[in-house]
Order: sequence, then structure tokens, then C-alpha cells
Amino acid sequence: MAMMVHQGTDGAGDGFYGAAVDGTADGTSPVPLAAAQASLPLGDLHFFVRYTLPEYIAFMWQHGGYLIRRRHIRQPASLYLRLKSTLSAALHFVMLGRGRRTYEFTIDKHGIVRTSGGVTLIGWADVTAVRTYSRGFMMVLKRGTLPIPFRCLNDTQQGAMRMLAQARRDNVLR
Repeated sequence: MAMMVHQGTDGAGDGFYGAAVDGTADGTSPVPLAAAQASLPLGDLHFFVRYTLPEYIAFMWQHGGYLIRRRHIRQPASLYLRLKSTLSAALHFVMLGRGRRTYEFTIDKHGIVRTSGGVTLIGWADVTAVRTYSRGFMMVLKRGTLPIPFRCLNDTQQGAMRMLAQARRDNVLR
């Protein structure tokens, strides 16, 4: 895999994408699911990820910061909670040997398939958001997260992920 350098956002502009609604803010109805899936190039999303500890810590630090800001928790409690959650995630990363595994991801119109020794199937109903951070995309699930580093995606796949994030933001893929 070639190492690619990308500049991303810290996720501050991305919101938490709540439940689907009957209409959008301007009174129009959202795009039907079948039309949205047909317009997204999800067939291009097949890639491999081997996480590094610093990369994983960066994802968890940024995501923890987002969750704390969303709950309007102030200093010093916010710093304590961010440190505690990030260090806890780092400990789990080391103890579970996540850095020694290579994960294979396939993302299509049916959901996400993650393979590493076993197969995990994640339907779109379980994906609550797709956020963009400085190191990559974070797929926020009902129970957990899936960080996807930019370095593992080519330009076409990054474009597809950005379209997916926009579709989740607009409550199209629910």
C-alpha cells in the first residue's frame, strides 16, 4: 500500500445524523433509498486496513472530543473524560491485538462486511453516522465505531466515502 498524505477536518463541521425524517428542512421529501444507493459508487469500496496504535489513538481522541463537545461538558471534566476514553481505547487496542490483524472491508448497498479471522456483517440500519476526521473516516455504529484511514483508500474510494457520508448526513441511507 502506498502512503498518501491527506489534510482532513477535525470533524467539527460534521453533525450527528439523527433518525430519518419524513421531509427535509426546506419541506421537500428526501431522495428514495433505491435512488440514493444507485447513485453511490459503493461497489468500488473494497480495501484492507492494518491499524497502527498512534493512528487509532488519534481517531479515538478526535471522536471522544466530538462526543464530549456534543454533550456540552466543560473543563476539567471534558479533559478527564477525553483522556480516560482514549487511554481505555488504546489499552483495548493493545490487549486485543488489533495492530497485528489485517482487516478486509467490503462496503456495498447491503452494508459493511469486515473480515479478519471471522466475518462481521453490519447492515446500514446499524450505521448511525459517517464522520470525517484528520486521519480518515469514522463509521459510527449503534454499538461501536469503525475507523477507516485515508491511507487505505484511493482517490475514487475516498470520493465514494465522502458521498456516503453526505448521504448519511442527509438521512438518505437509513
